[in-house]
Amino acid sequence: MALQNASASQSFLPIREIRDSVVVLVDGGMRMVLMASSLNFALKSQDEQMALLIQFQNFVNALDFHVEFFIQSRRLDIQPYLRILEDRMKEQTNDLVKIQTKEYLDFVKSFTESTNVMSKSFFVVVPYSPPIVEIQRGVFGKLFGGRSKKTEMESAAADSFEKHRSQLEQRSYVVAQSLASLGVRSVILGTEELVELYYKLFNPGEKDAPQEGSYTNNEAV
Repeated sequence: MALQNASASQSFLPIREIRDSVVVLVDGGMRMVLMASSLNFALKSQDEQMALLIQFQNFVNALDFHVEFFIQSRRLDIQPYLRILEDRMKEQTNDLVKIQTKEYLDFVKSFTESTNVMSKSFFVVVPYSPPIVEIQRGVFGKLFGGRSKKTEMESAAADSFEKHRSQLEQRSYVVAQSLASLGVRSVILGTEELVELYYKLFNPGEKDAPQEGSYTNNEAV
């Protein structure tokens, strides 16, 4: 039943598959996602802030493709940390240290119960859309081609994917280098990391992501 519900939910997603660090959309579009570090803008001097704004403006104006900036805010799961504290408290032989650990543990529990401790993750989505003619040619080939033709089309599709993936990767490197000039570190998410990201987005109540290494719409491998 759970697998059927998952398949039904996946049928509404615009994602066809996730492989080789690329999100392939139903319409043939491709996306790479960069996870970026944060930058404490408020702690910069006025001159540094102005310099960063100018650099960011130049970065955006220099792009010949659009990008999407995405911030994910999630409530931080503090339970693993609390369990570590409890284990250390039990193992502690010094009574004074044990009392101090207990007081700190109670403080953390009380604080997290009264305050939502949030974690923020920052992402940049880099797009690439293959030529429409090429997408249509692939669709008609599947409809009217025989078995041998189908094999040829699958081989051509694999070559086409690698070619477009290379173009998308180059765009991602351009974005990563521009972010680095702003003092922001970034890394391209791998397949498993993308699956985990989208799983958490569409299952906000779940704590653990599935362990599969790849994803295709209506089928988890």
